[in-house]
Amino acid sequence: MPAIDLNSDLGEGWAGISVADDDAMLQLVTSANLACGGHAGDADARWNAVHAAVDTGVVIGAHPSYVDREGFGRRAMDVPGPVLERQIREQLDALLDTCDGIPGAVVRYLKPHGALYSRILADADQADAVARVAAEFELPVLALAGVPGSAIQRACDRRFVDVIGEAFADRSYAADGTLVSRGLSGAVIDDADVVRARAVRLATEGIIDTIDGGTLRIDARSVCVHGDTRGAVALAQGVRAGLDDAGVDVRPFLLHS
Repeated sequence: MPAIDLNSDLGEGWAGISVADDDAMLQLVTSANLACGGHAGDADARWNAVHAAVDTGVVIGAHPSYVDREGFGRRAMDVPGPVLERQIREQLDALLDTCDGIPGAVVRYLKPHGALYSRILADADQADAVARVAAEFELPVLALAGVPGSAIQRACDRRFVDVIGEAFADRSYAADGTLVSRGLSGAVIDDADVVRARAVRLATEGIIDTIDGGTLRIDARSVCVHGDTRGAVALAQGVRAGLDDAGVDVRPFLLHS
């Protein structure tokens, strides 16, 4: 039976304003990438998200980013490696501190957010900063699958850090396996039928369509539906139902290889 993890970026509220319907999404996903304050996720949002994840039995991951609340962490930024390493460590510490006050809460992996997530595919210095923090805290890194020899893969290999391949049901792919920039038309997919079909084909065949009409073969152990995509709950419901109907075992990537 094929197996795949379903994850989402959650806990991204700030000053009482929610970005996603975390409670609804946590009923559907098996792993939650929780914001750590860099792009979003203040202390109250972290506390609520961690509590909800524990209550629903969802695996918790850290979701650090560039320190860029104004741009929601999606703006390209030139941050020196040592500074970036410190920023990521501080964000991870913030989430760990929250978890320390909630019984059963454990951070199990690290997934960079937004522009940083894309940057570490090619930028060796910034990838090294992420890998150093992951190694220090003994966490695997969730990163984009389908990009052989990426900088983050090389950096993690040097430090014996596991890299877990991830794919996206609600984002368009370029022919080289990278995600199409959000600034381009069609980069974000919010058609529930299309998102569902993409997730099912990925899980059962290891294939995902590209924006130019081609296909990519991707070995991914997790698939993401963004919490802030329009209609995210309906998209995740469709993905979960589609995977169940296709006989895919939807469970945390930490429980399958």
